Amino acid sequence: MKQNWKPGTLVYPAPAVMVSVGKEESEYNILTVAWTGTICSDPALCYISVRPERHSYAILKKNREFVINLTTEELAYATDWCGVRSGKDYNKFEEMKLTPGKSHIVQAPFIEESPLCIECRVKEIIPLGTHDMFLAEVVNILADERYIHPVTRTFDMEKAKLLAYSHGKYYGLGELIGKFGWSVQRKKK
Repeated sequence: MKQNWKPGTLVYPAPAVMVSVGKEESEYNILTVAWTGTICSDPALCYISVRPERHSYAILKKNREFVINLTTEELAYATDWCGVRSGKDYNKFEEMKLTPGKSHIVQAPFIEESPLCIECRVKEIIPLGTHDMFLAEVVNILADERYIHPVTRTFDMEKAKLLAYSHGKYYGLGELIGKFGWSVQRKKK
């Protein structure tokens, strides 16, 4: 039997990403976001949702560019730390010994230690309540060559050991149980 609960945000697990912002080095910042995702594949659109009181909000609104940096088990401590500390009090790149890389299209830096960095340009800011959604076009992706399969040229998510967030906790991803379409795939004789 199921119980009724009050409406809430229980769509988990969610990706735990570090979003890097800033046009100039003096305003570079990192914020940790779990409210992020894909909106459309063609054109490639994604979003992040950010509270207006966050330090990075004004930087995002002014520059209208950001980079979504996927996180890994190795980056778990930095991911959490960047989510609970404010960029107005700390230089998060320095504190967490992360390297700001020069993005290829946007001016916001990417995080060199991240296995996959998604350069985004804001198309629209949508006020929704506690958070505003930054709807963005994906303009470039930077993939660490260590995680690109040499034959298929696909990104090896398992090898990257990506991080997920579920209701206040961080998790590594489990083992592969299937691939898209495996449930209807014809069995070989």
